[in-house]
Amino acid sequence: MSAIESVRTLSVRAGALTRRAAFVAPLLARLTVGVAFAESGWGKVHNLEAVSGYFAELGIPAPAFQATFVSYVELICGSLVLFGLGTRVAAVPLIGTMVVALITAKASDIASFSDLIGTIELCYAVLCAWLALAGPGAASIDHAIARRASSPTASSSVLPASLA
Repeated sequence: MSAIESVRTLSVRAGALTRRAAFVAPLLARLTVGVAFAESGWGKVHNLEAVSGYFAELGIPAPAFQATFVSYVELICGSLVLFGLGTRVAAVPLIGTMVVALITAKASDIASFSDLIGTIELCYAVLCAWLALAGPGAASIDHAIARRASSPTASSSVLPASLA
């Protein structure tokens, strides 16, 4: 076997392996983002007074309302992303919370583009954007629902043939 044939064979095998493992990247992204936000939201929900005070210090308008809103967004949307249910929709408000965090809580720490790139908030926003655009992957409830909905038996009418 020539070197070119060996490289071609290796490339084909690597391609097949990566296609079979394609579910891993979105699963890891969902687990990372979902756990981080669900845990953060849970902590905030159970400490709304402190979160509200912090939001007031940051100059966020209606801090009590915003603290409650953000806490439940993180808890609910983080949980949805974690399990892969409504992932594309649930990721969008999480992006918003990270953008607001960058503008308010992290603004004084960001003096350059490389400072921005180094923030966990931007990392979470980018992961959420990827999940919103690419979807939750095959190891998700969304994927299972889509597969079931597209199966021939799922699309058949509920009505008997005589009434359809």
